[in-house]
Amino acid sequence: MTSVAKPLWTPSEERVKSAIVTGFMNWLEHQGKASVSDFASLHQWSVDNIADFWSAAWDYFEISGHKGEHVFTRNDADIKSSKWFSDAKINFAENLLRYRGDQEAVVFWGEKGRQRSLTRDELYNEVSRLSQALKAQGVKPGDRVAGLMPNMPEAIVAMLATTAIGAVWSSASPDFGVQGILDRFGQIEPKVLIAPDSYEYNLKTHDVLGKVREVANQISSIEKVVVLSWSGASLNLDDVKKAVDIRDFIDPYDAKEIEYIHQGFDHPLYIMFSSGTTGAPKCIVHRVGGALMKQIVEHKFHGDLKEGDRLFYFTTCGWMMWNWFAAGLSCGATLICYDGSPFAGSPTILFDLAEQEKVTHFGTSPKYLDTLKKAGENPIETYKLPHLRAIFSTGSPLLPEGFDFVYSHVKQDVQLASIAGGTDILGCFMLGNPIGPVYRGEIQTPALGCAVSAFDDTGKPVSNDRGELVCTEPFPSMPLCFWGDDDGSRYHKAYFARFENIWTHGDFLEVTENGGLIIHGRSDATLNPGGVRIGTAEIYRQVETLDEIREAIVVGQNWDEDVRVVLCVILQDGVGDLSDELIKKIKTRIRTGCTPRHVPAKIVAVNDIPRTRSGKITELAVRDIINGREVANKEALANPEALDLYYNIPSLQED
Repeated sequence: MTSVAKPLWTPSEERVKSAIVTGFMNWLEHQGKASVSDFASLHQWSVDNIADFWSAAWDYFEISGHKGEHVFTRNDADIKSSKWFSDAKINFAENLLRYRGDQEAVVFWGEKGRQRSLTRDELYNEVSRLSQALKAQGVKPGDRVAGLMPNMPEAIVAMLATTAIGAVWSSASPDFGVQGILDRFGQIEPKVLIAPDSYEYNLKTHDVLGKVREVANQISSIEKVVVLSWSGASLNLDDVKKAVDIRDFIDPYDAKEIEYIHQGFDHPLYIMFSSGTTGAPKCIVHRVGGALMKQIVEHKFHGDLKEGDRLFYFTTCGWMMWNWFAAGLSCGATLICYDGSPFAGSPTILFDLAEQEKVTHFGTSPKYLDTLKKAGENPIETYKLPHLRAIFSTGSPLLPEGFDFVYSHVKQDVQLASIAGGTDILGCFMLGNPIGPVYRGEIQTPALGCAVSAFDDTGKPVSNDRGELVCTEPFPSMPLCFWGDDDGSRYHKAYFARFENIWTHGDFLEVTENGGLIIHGRSDATLNPGGVRIGTAEIYRQVETLDEIREAIVVGQNWDEDVRVVLCVILQDGVGDLSDELIKKIKTRIRTGCTPRHVPAKIVAVNDIPRTRSGKITELAVRDIINGREVANKEALANPEALDLYYNIPSLQED
């Protein structure tokens, strides 16, 4: 159990007083709904009274649409079938486009700096024109529109235009290979595909039309391919089946008031995809109401995102954080989009963006922060960030050293909110608390309305150790279903097979004495030397403190009727070979910082580590290779060629 320590950051009295969640707590008191004095008591009330909490959130946010009388009915036999707001009628895009005027709504940066922006009225008008064009193309409620898009304003416009007319949006990043695109979009049979002719990454232009041509030829459901020009130049689409320049597609339509299609709470909104590293990606269907309610709660109550704030998150359209980021429009925030390498031209271009755009909420990953740290960057000395109130971090656990780096080298007076959840819930199970302290290495709070707990192997809550991350009560952003999973068996197996009627998320969780939370890595990539379960994050925490190591991946190898720990490391430039002395240093650091059971039996040097397209390392793929199994879906990886490094490593065949 982590001991009580001095916080790294505590919000000022003024910040607590002005926070959105403070206003909500005062409103609950005034309405006679609840008497809560702090975030912890609000969370407890929200899980003890889940119907009252989500109903109050709807009212407090003044959700556009018809709420209806029914709020929640719990299905005790099958909590994923519990019903939320069953007579509500809403539209997702309407709630994101509720703010009008000449303030900036979306700003776009590429690797060479700021490119362009759209005001709220300009965004609304572009959505109006594209939604009319999609309707004229025959897109109806429930039809799928797929976007193979960079993170640019046109992606936001396309998503909003799709959801405005009741259709279902699904997106992927244009750096996906053809098979990866087919594995995703081929399952959901989109009627329209929207894509660019190219995109830029690492100061190079990459063609997309070749992929689009192949995809359009192989997915028979596609009736129209809408192509936008990355550079703005004219397009030659003669050899792309059913293709049209987006400018010609929307040209017949003038902007007018959008005719929103209002739908039930459970109407499909998004189809998201699992990483697909162990087989064909699961197609996760999310409902309109669940996504809207969950993401507004997270942005407003946990992130304190207010009208006029400026939100940045480094993401691609192939990661759920893009959908999460886009929902910032519902709060009246300006979205700062960036597409390209975070190190293009300058290792600190994202801080150029943050300073120039007066970013209030900056979203990144532990890997980005660690890369800056190991490169010796010190943004606090070179950038003025007076507007920055919150830094969000997700994608993997943010280690204590990452917290140290932010407060020593980025900004001292800032809420550092490590957040954790996933594509599965289109949101977070734990995230920030703008009116509470930040402790080193800890996520601040479980998510409001989510009954988060840690279970041992017998299904009992763990009070003084780590356990399986579970959620014991229903919540609105549970997936509606998996596409094509007619009997629900894949859905059940994914989340409910381990503990009856309890959502099991697949992470190791520890609750600290401070009331904070620590994720100790994926439980489905657990190491089991001698039958003792070990989370990989504990080993990473120690290894990443070593200056000689740039990055690492740790897996279990079946050996001599047991499992031994194998650590593969990428050495920093100039370190040379993986010497016996460095191996000893690594083992000593792990033994001292963890336990003797954590010490790898084998440590080997590699030149690359396979990762998903959202940047996460793929322990399962490496584990399969060194155990003699084929990786099921290499197309899901951003760098599948890295897998070749792990076949037949001589030292892994020795005692």
